[in-house]
Amino acid sequence: MATKKPVGTVTRGTTNPNRLRRIDRFVVAQRILRDEPTPIVVDLGYGASPITAVELSARARLVNPAAQLVGVEIERERVARGLEVATDQLHFALGGFEVPLPNPPFASEQKVHLIRAFNVLRQYSEPEVAGAWALMCSRLAPGGLLIEGTCDEIGRLASWVTLNSDGPQTFTISLRLNGLELPSKVAERLPKALIHHNLPGESIHKYLQAIDAAWRLHSPLATFSAQQRWVAACDTLVAQGWPIVVDRKRWRLGELTVAWAAVEPK
Repeated sequence: MATKKPVGTVTRGTTNPNRLRRIDRFVVAQRILRDEPTPIVVDLGYGASPITAVELSARARLVNPAAQLVGVEIERERVARGLEVATDQLHFALGGFEVPLPNPPFASEQKVHLIRAFNVLRQYSEPEVAGAWALMCSRLAPGGLLIEGTCDEIGRLASWVTLNSDGPQTFTISLRLNGLELPSKVAERLPKALIHHNLPGESIHKYLQAIDAAWRLHSPLATFSAQQRWVAACDTLVAQGWPIVVDRKRWRLGELTVAWAAVEPK
């Protein structure tokens, strides 16, 4: 357990089973999870129930059976609930953005390989984001990643920023495509660093408008499937010069990742 006062404030803690499935698919696809012999993955701010930590632990171990998962929460009662379901590969610790690890079984200053912080910074003010990012990234091992973002209550709309020790690298949206009217619906669930910048003249606004336009352009493909329509829209964005990560497998999941510089607030 942490000996110092945790950095941060208690969040509402609302969560639902399988709420973070879209994010988890992205997390477990990261190469570091496979490349590290014993990767340490952190679910930071898992909420009133440890269910998201339990789910991420199971999903990570499907990729790397040696993966260790640590759920970190700032409220003692939430940590206590987590400890009730702890195992040799699923641990819980009291803490905040300083990302402590329980000692034992980990060394007190041991670095981590992946941090997932979801629906946490949304409840902070925008000026607090940079400091929280920097503190979490300071806990990363070489090649480690922080994935910070927001999703709706049932996990159909999600967006996140992927950071390494150098700062933010990419921005990703992930949408349930069936029944989707416009991709810009995700604006309701932008990360705190972007949500107040979805205004004319800002890069994130221009990007979301471009996605909507491409989605409308390929509406005839909806006859075949929403996935085909989305992939065609993604190809259009690439052709327009957006620095998109070209990965059709992930596009078919409703994901789209772009370089952070393309949406970074002015």
